[in-house]
Amino acid sequence: MRLHDLKPRPGAKHRRKRLGQGESSGHGKTSGRGGKGQTARSGSSIRIGFEGGQMPLIRRIPKRGFNNAQFAVRYIPVNLEALNKFENGARVDEAALRSLGLANGREKLVKILGDGELTRKLTVHAHAFSASARAKIEKLGGACQLIESKPPAQPESKPAAKPAEKPKSAK
Repeated sequence: MRLHDLKPRPGAKHRRKRLGQGESSGHGKTSGRGGKGQTARSGSSIRIGFEGGQMPLIRRIPKRGFNNAQFAVRYIPVNLEALNKFENGARVDEAALRSLGLANGREKLVKILGDGELTRKLTVHAHAFSASARAKIEKLGGACQLIESKPPAQPESKPAAKPAEKPKSAK
């Protein structure tokens, strides 16, 4: 086989759509741009959510209530199957998981999940365990150690200042 013998697989190459090549081409006259107006012109672009000057839907609907997303506890999930990379009797903690690339991400907390089969006796230190993961680790004689994580620092609320009392005037 030589370089001049190489060809793409059948069906891999498509001829490009030739716009504006007359009415019988199927892409003539407006060339797939519809009728007249803003979008028929060259260089036109309308940003996402723009409704022609009408108040957009996202601004019309009420925005009320509390969103708990910023206070949610997020874990890096690690399945039991991945822990088979460690030697028998090893101590598995967050640093060891990160060094092997098993726990990647910005989150600080690690949760061990029970997906897959564990074949080694390990001492696992993590912030949380699923019930099935704990059962499988302890069935092989391993140990599950919970790491106590500090709750996020709450801003200290200052006690409300009492309004100054007005002196009672004698009448």
